[in-house]
Amino acid sequence: LQLALQQFEGAPYRYTHYDMMMTSQMQCRAATNGKLSRSESARPFLGARPTNSARQKNFSRSRLSVTANRIDASRKHVKLVDGKVTSGPDLSVEVDGLKMPNPFVIGSGPPGTNYKVMKKAFDEGWGGVIVKTLSLDSSKVINVTPRYAKMKGKGGEVIGWENIELISDRPFETMLAELKQLKEEYPDRVLIASIMEEYNKSAWEEIVGRCEEIGVDAFELNFSCPHGMPERRMGAAMGQDCDLLQEVTGWVHEAATIPVWAKMTPNITDITAPARVSLAAGLEGVAAINTIQSVMGINLDTLRPEPCVEGYSTPGGYSAAAVKPIALARVMALGQMINKEFDGNKSMSGIGGVETGYDAAEFILLGSNTVQVCTGVMVHGYPLVQNLCAELQDFMVQHDFTSVEQFRGHSLPYFTTHTDLVARQKQALALKRATKVGLSGDAEWTGDGFVAESESMVSNN
Repeated sequence: LQLALQQFEGAPYRYTHYDMMMTSQMQCRAATNGKLSRSESARPFLGARPTNSARQKNFSRSRLSVTANRIDASRKHVKLVDGKVTSGPDLSVEVDGLKMPNPFVIGSGPPGTNYKVMKKAFDEGWGGVIVKTLSLDSSKVINVTPRYAKMKGKGGEVIGWENIELISDRPFETMLAELKQLKEEYPDRVLIASIMEEYNKSAWEEIVGRCEEIGVDAFELNFSCPHGMPERRMGAAMGQDCDLLQEVTGWVHEAATIPVWAKMTPNITDITAPARVSLAAGLEGVAAINTIQSVMGINLDTLRPEPCVEGYSTPGGYSAAAVKPIALARVMALGQMINKEFDGNKSMSGIGGVETGYDAAEFILLGSNTVQVCTGVMVHGYPLVQNLCAELQDFMVQHDFTSVEQFRGHSLPYFTTHTDLVARQKQALALKRATKVGLSGDAEWTGDGFVAESESMVSNN
């Protein structure tokens, strides 16, 4: 497509997410008129030749895409050496025996889809990388395109992102070879294998064993992908079934010799239920949240849903800044459950709408040991980690924190029930009345207490 665009325009052109969205719209329009025409099939979804103004608009967006892969100098940023900050508060963390130079981890998805991008993540300074979810038989994984759709704010900024992307479609052996190469080149950095399989004990045992052989540091079990995979009783379909989950997590716990996290779906009434089952089976931790099932919208010109593939779509997973309040609520619930039922001896990786170090601080305050970023990297690029670390340090300096562990979970005790809030407010009002200073009217003056009553209304004693 890139070559076709270059030939069509006679000038270099970078295929951006904007163009992917335009492709979606053109597919919808073609679908509403029946099959694609022969000319449209020969020139895949290029549509009419763009005007000069449209071409310039597209080139502008292309330049923005390149800029997005650089450090955002308008925000605080810090130099990282092998992921470590060179000054200021210490950001290093240790979770389940894994030592990371900072708490920021590439979340499973496109930013961890092959050797090149994972190497880029380590070079830029990410504390850890989780590979895009692997399965033994990638031939069953067939992606479509376009597969993304954006929700934008009034200023044009991306606030929501829907995807209908599946797990890795690359051969398992190819991914193993690339993971092995990464561990050889970055032996001290944390590389986590996200894995998913069907309800098959031998398949889970095989994928665990083969991933351990090439040296990954931990596993994240994808029990939460909300689209595509549930049709095969995988992903969220497994994560929503506590009986099934108990059995599968038991298989993995018996087979694995390295830490295992279960990635939780938010598409459930009570997220603590599957998390409780997973942790009780022996897993070291949980990660939350995965994307929220969504429909991005309907194109009011074509009357077809977005993202549009040959005029059709399917509900996908919603992420980016708009999901952060929902993610924080789920993380809060998990943090409280871990403290109450497991004495705080289980770990948690927080996920959902993190784009700044201040966002990350909120997840850590609710008990997260690490914080994952996926969509944020797709929007801002891998150098984002240098902004995240600087902003997290800024928060720590404001509160005199010298380590991440020092404030982890600090805000959890301040969440309670609504009934308790009512009781606390009544108590506070009663105390305020009891300690009221001064007289409310002339009739309250007394002869014996006149001097004390006068003093009670002096402001500059």
